[in-house]
Amino acid sequence: MRFMMLMIPAGYATAAPDVMPSAEAVEAMMKYNEELKRAGVLLALDGLHPPSVGARVSFKGGKPAVTNGPFAEVKEVLGGYWMIDVRSREEAIEWARRCPAGDNDVIEVRRVQEVSDFPEDVQKAAEGFSGLKS
Repeated sequence: MRFMMLMIPAGYATAAPDVMPSAEAVEAMMKYNEELKRAGVLLALDGLHPPSVGARVSFKGGKPAVTNGPFAEVKEVLGGYWMIDVRSREEAIEWARRCPAGDNDVIEVRRVQEVSDFPEDVQKAAEGFSGLKS
């Protein structure tokens, strides 16, 4: 089963465009990432720049509207993610518990929807699309 662990760092919603983690925080996170890799469960991971340098495209009345960051109404934002492949939800949660996250950070654990999870008509509609870079 694939799970995405979403890092929601405390205070990241209002972080300056050039904010960077400390060398100590990165070192601890790299040790954790290496554990995931050695265990054979890590599929992908990335960190994200703060929302102050991002943009949101919303669709009102069927028309796209772009709002540049920071986003005043947002309290929690995604700071990065891990994609893991484990046997169960409980195992995914256990990996999240082991993360060297900072005080008041949150990791949301979400199972990836596989095509096989959907009814046959939906599977047929998605048939043939791989979505992967070659």
